[in-house]
Amino acid sequence: MLRKLLCLLLILFALPLATAFPSSPIAVASEQKARTDALWPGSRFTEADRKRALLRGLKFIYRTALKPQNFEDYGQDYLWCFYTLSVAVRDADVRRMARFMGKERARRWRSLHRFVSADADAATISNLAYGNDAADSLGVHDPELKRQLRREATRFKARDYLLFDPLREPPPVDVPDECRRCGASNGRGAKFCFVCKTPLVMRTRYDIWYDALITTYVGTRSGINLGASYTDVLKWLPSLRPYTASHADEGEEFHDTVYAITHIVYTLNNYSQYKISPRLLPQEFEFLKINLRAAITDGDADMLGEFMDSLRAFGLTTDDPLIRAGMEYYLSHQNRDGSWGDVEEKDIYMRYHPTWNAVAGLSEYLWGGEGLSFPEVKPLLEEWAKPEASGMLRFLPVPEPSRLPRNLLGFKLEVERNKR
Repeated sequence: MLRKLLCLLLILFALPLATAFPSSPIAVASEQKARTDALWPGSRFTEADRKRALLRGLKFIYRTALKPQNFEDYGQDYLWCFYTLSVAVRDADVRRMARFMGKERARRWRSLHRFVSADADAATISNLAYGNDAADSLGVHDPELKRQLRREATRFKARDYLLFDPLREPPPVDVPDECRRCGASNGRGAKFCFVCKTPLVMRTRYDIWYDALITTYVGTRSGINLGASYTDVLKWLPSLRPYTASHADEGEEFHDTVYAITHIVYTLNNYSQYKISPRLLPQEFEFLKINLRAAITDGDADMLGEFMDSLRAFGLTTDDPLIRAGMEYYLSHQNRDGSWGDVEEKDIYMRYHPTWNAVAGLSEYLWGGEGLSFPEVKPLLEEWAKPEASGMLRFLPVPEPSRLPRNLLGFKLEVERNKR
C-alpha cells in the first residue's frame, strides 16, 4: 500500500515539472511572450492565463481519476478524455501531459479488465468495448480482450445495446428514465415504476439517439458489433429535424437537442481531429450559433464546451464573438481546485466532465483539415443538406416554444438490414 502511495505522489510531483522547465531558449522566449500577449485585442486575459487554466483543469481531472471508486465507475470515459486531448489540442504541453496521464490510467484499466465474464450483460460489454477502444487509442493493447469482446458481443441484439432497433424503427419516445423516487430501471413502455408505482418520465428521442450514436461509433471504429452500425443510427438524423427546442422550454428537450447535435459533430470528426464543412450540417450549425449564449446564461460549463468544440469544428475561431464569450466565461469561473462547475456536486461525473469540456472549449486545435470519421456517410450528409430536403428553415429560439410537425421534412427513410 505504501509503495502505491509513493508512486502516486511521484506521478503528481512530476506533472508540474513537465511544464515548469522549458527545454530551450526558444521555449523560454515563447513563455515570456505568452505572459504579456492578450488572447485578442482588448482582452483582460493572456495566453499564459489560458495555459495555466488548461493545465490546472487537466490536473484536476487526473486527481479524480486516481481515486479507485471514480475510476471503477468512469474509467473508460477518463481514458477517452485523456486520449482526445492528447491528439487534438494544439498546445504541446497539454498534449504531452494528457498522453502521460492517459497511458498511465490505460495500463491501470488493462490490469482491471483482462477478460469478459460469462455473465456480462450488454451494458458491461458496451462499457468494456469503450474502454478497450480508448486504451488501444492510447497505445496500450490487449488483443485477447478484444477477441473476447467480438465474440461475446454477438450474444445481444440492438435493443439490448441501444434501447431500440435502428434497423426497424426511429428513435423512440417510450423509454422511461430511471425512477426519480427509488432509482429503479423500468422496461420500455412502462408508465409507472414497477417497484414504487411512481409515474415515470420518458427520455427524449434525442437522448436515446445520441447515446446510440456514441455506442455504434465505438463499435464501428473498433470492429465490435454492438447491435448496429454507426450508419444505421445516423440514418435517422433527418427524422430529428427541425430542431424546435428552445432554451425557454421546460424539460430536457433543449438540453438533449444540444448534446445530440454536438455528438453528431464529435462522432463525425473523431472528437475534434477534423474540421467539418457547415454546408454538410447547416441546420446543426445554425442551432449551435443561435443558442451558445444560453449555456453562459445558465452557467453550464459542461454544455458550453460542447458548443465551442462543435462551432470550432465548423470553422469559428477566437476572432468570433461567440468563442470569445465562452473563453471569457471559463477564465472567469475556474474553481480554486482547477475544476469548473459546482464544487458541492457529489456525482464525480458532474465534476470531471464539465472540467474536461472547459479544457476542450478553451483549447485551440491542431486540425487535420476537413474530413469525416466515416467517409462513406458523406453522400448521405450531402443529400440531407440540399435545399429541397431542409427547406432552408431557420430555427430561432422563441419565448414560447413553437412546435412544428415532426413529419415536416417529409422524409421516408428506408433502412436496410446490414448483413454482417
